[in-house]
Amino acid sequence: MKKDQQIFGIRAIIEAIQSGTVIDKVFIQKDVQGDLMKELMKVMKQKSINFSYVPVEKLNRFTSNNHQGAVATISPIGFVEIENLIENVIDSGKKPFFLILDQLSDARNFGAIIRTAECTGVDGIIIQKQGSAPVNGDTVKTSAGAVFNIPICKVDHIKDAIFHLQASGIKTVAATEKTDQNIYNISLNEPVAIIMGSEDRGINPSVLKIVDEKAKLPMFGTIGSLNVSVACGAFLYETVRQRS
Repeated sequence: MKKDQQIFGIRAIIEAIQSGTVIDKVFIQKDVQGDLMKELMKVMKQKSINFSYVPVEKLNRFTSNNHQGAVATISPIGFVEIENLIENVIDSGKKPFFLILDQLSDARNFGAIIRTAECTGVDGIIIQKQGSAPVNGDTVKTSAGAVFNIPICKVDHIKDAIFHLQASGIKTVAATEKTDQNIYNISLNEPVAIIMGSEDRGINPSVLKIVDEKAKLPMFGTIGSLNVSVACGAFLYETVRQRS
């Protein structure tokens, strides 16, 4: 983590959040308590800031300064509101093409997906505030800078984003092996949002219940799954193929 992309110290992080600094994630030492930490937790929850508990050794690797049990990463980008994202794309006259990532957690996978999404003309990426991969130096590097060229939206809940897209006339398609439907047999040549799941759990079952369609990639080898960034690329380029 670059020094200019981090804030350390509980009070400093509280003030940064309250001043409107775009915080991507806060790392909290597992066993730290006290009134100031309670205040930080309250402020983070009010602002829906992504955080996780980590051992002190991880914080010490971030900084040699007195971090007081808390280190925050500053996002290198700003985030857009989902209402504005959808409205702007529809108003532009383009056929909407969105990507939803359901709690993808690896920053390098995230960066690789952003790169592919930018190359395939995705209009915006939607992620959840809690549990999603951070937008950090690794994300920027593996995206080859594409993170600066595509709108990214953070939402409180993926299901709410799906309902919003559906109400706007955008079909939601979940990439999952829990279906008999092949990706090559469904229509993607229409307003669409592709949904990809996390590396270990896939798409949340509650999300699968509300999507318009489910689709999978055909698998012919002995290994039963693909890396999520590879699978995402296949889904995005099938959308491009159908629209070409």
